[in-house]
Amino acid sequence: MTKTALLKSTVFAAAGLSLMAFTSAASAADVSACLITKTDTNPFFVKMKEGAAAKAKELGVELKAYAGKIDGDSESQVAAIESCIADGAKGILITASDTKGIVPAVKKARDAGLLVIALDTPLDPLDAADATFATDNLEAGKLIGAWAAATLGDKAKDAKIGFLDLTPSQPTVDVLRDQGFMMGYGIDVKDPNKIGDEDDPRIVGHDVTNGNEEGGRKAMENLLQKDPGINVIHTINEPAAVGAYQALKAVGLEGNVLIVSVDGGCPGVKSVAEGVIGATSQQYPLQMAALGIEAIAAFAKDGTKPKPTEGKDFFDTGVNLVTDKPAEGVKSIDTKEGLAKCWG
Repeated sequence: MTKTALLKSTVFAAAGLSLMAFTSAASAADVSACLITKTDTNPFFVKMKEGAAAKAKELGVELKAYAGKIDGDSESQVAAIESCIADGAKGILITASDTKGIVPAVKKARDAGLLVIALDTPLDPLDAADATFATDNLEAGKLIGAWAAATLGDKAKDAKIGFLDLTPSQPTVDVLRDQGFMMGYGIDVKDPNKIGDEDDPRIVGHDVTNGNEEGGRKAMENLLQKDPGINVIHTINEPAAVGAYQALKAVGLEGNVLIVSVDGGCPGVKSVAEGVIGATSQQYPLQMAALGIEAIAAFAKDGTKPKPTEGKDFFDTGVNLVTDKPAEGVKSIDTKEGLAKCWG
């Protein structure tokens, strides 16, 4: 590639959106794509943007990446979709904050001829997008739930469990990880598409974190007020897990609580190695985004749409349980291998 075709970037903010535009000067006019993430600060979405940008550069695709101000900021995502349609993009990759609320905007994009791929977080309904490239989030939850139950052994039946979830709107990724944990642990989930209708006496309660450390800390404090005897915590992601640990440490309870999570970022895997998190399910956002850009490029070329993994209704980008305390019957990798595969 010539110097004139090297990746250029311009960062600007407008209308409440965070926007990064990546342009390949050689062929920007041929194919353009949009990446819309929940935030631009969570390491998961930072790595997703890196993966998309690298693949866009390789394929000569113009990429514009948008993000909401915080997790749950669906209004900014709707505005981003409108911008992508107006700009003549060929496709959109989106991690939706409100998986139901975003559907009308996604339909408008598809009606305009854009390929829409959900990344990491399936839309509700799933077929509202042309395709979904994601971690099997239900399996990710099952892995940490089964590990927690196996680790506790006989004490699992008398555990006091708290759930640090994402947002009140219960996006699909939140529901899948939450309900997956319960299934893996052995809790009756009642309606698997809903958080909070369970009646297992071991559940102390649920609180929301917005997927960040401060939210995790506050949510943990709230649950401790309900029952200071909590000894198992499921967290939506590793930043929330770290916040929960900080709250527990502040009251001298960090050694009494088993924390599990999902993400597999390098800081999170290090937290597992340090004993802050007992186990985490590792996902692979760089691959997820790169595959999405490849799919948009293929669609722009000849109208080809991606197909799901055989036996599933989405394209599965893989998951591994990471822990240095393996449990019988639960497949896992250690933190050394996890660090070799981590991101962020």
